[in-house]
Amino acid sequence: MGAEAPTIPLLTPYKMGKFDLSHRIVLAPLTRQRSYGNVPQPHAILYYSQRTSKGGLLISEATGVSDTAQGYPETPGIWTKEQVEAWKPIVDAVHAKGGIFFCQIWHVGRVSNRDFQPNGQAPISSADKPLTPQLPSNGTDVAQFTPPRRLSTEEIPQVVNDFRLAARNAIEAGFDGVEIHGAHGYLIDQFMKDQVNDRTDQYGGSLENRCRFALEIVEAVANEIGADKVGIRLSPFADYMESGDSNPEALGIYMADSLNKYGIVYCHMVEPRMKTLGEKCECPQSLLPMRKAFRGTFLVAGGYDREEGNNAISENRADLVAYGRLFLANPDLLKRFELNAPLNKYNRDTFYALDPVVGYTDYPFLEDTA
Repeated sequence: MGAEAPTIPLLTPYKMGKFDLSHRIVLAPLTRQRSYGNVPQPHAILYYSQRTSKGGLLISEATGVSDTAQGYPETPGIWTKEQVEAWKPIVDAVHAKGGIFFCQIWHVGRVSNRDFQPNGQAPISSADKPLTPQLPSNGTDVAQFTPPRRLSTEEIPQVVNDFRLAARNAIEAGFDGVEIHGAHGYLIDQFMKDQVNDRTDQYGGSLENRCRFALEIVEAVANEIGADKVGIRLSPFADYMESGDSNPEALGIYMADSLNKYGIVYCHMVEPRMKTLGEKCECPQSLLPMRKAFRGTFLVAGGYDREEGNNAISENRADLVAYGRLFLANPDLLKRFELNAPLNKYNRDTFYALDPVVGYTDYPFLEDTA
């Protein structure tokens, strides 16, 4: 055995557009429901900075683009001046440790109810198909959804504009870029997936029409802040929130290919095995055709462990691997992967607790457990 330790693929440097990353481990966007009144809080400074490494990429929790975008309690927004100001010290803390920070911007669409909407109105969506009440991930209360209102053709540009303004606000808050949330059954996915979208205008029917809304948002955001600062997250294979598609592979390839026109910096795709929240399944499908189609940086997510992440990089199936639950429970995930040290176990019961510390910033670092 030579003096050289074997190279760990996840810990090799990578150039993502104009960003020099020192490794391939990304903090996945994780909703934590601790932004009281939809305003980011000071305790998020510690949470994000704990997970920051020099030259590491972090993606923020999903952040609402407007007052109609919310569907969960205490999630942050970035449509008001107050929210922009509240994000600044959080972003500054990540930058102080040399991290690269993208803000994930989202609109939940029909995954909402009147209580979250201005003037108690119906949530907006691609269609007026209601969502079945669901047992939420905390397993206690059943999430009730108000039947949505179908957006008119004329209203769609206004929603596209909300994403554009949110992206501009994110840059004003100091973020290095934005990730458009086009996954997991939220508004953009509600347009892309034929199980939901039953429109007969230019935003429905053919694959091209169903993807039009997503690509108009990509174009507007790229024009506003620069394509080199824009990523998108997609989950063509997933069926979250009753948003499945009859031909997910065609959808994924069409989107990957179409995104090339805009020159955005990355495409972040969720593995087909993550059909439902939190459970892996064996499946024959793969992201490889999308990986081959997309010309920018390709991120993958979906229940990866250390070995799977290393294999994805060494086999060139991805450029970067996003970690969610493992990163949530291991603020020093990078160091633990480097040393192949044991990992803290995550506690699902406190993922969405409102406590500013418990299950949020109190997971131990290696030196604390040594």
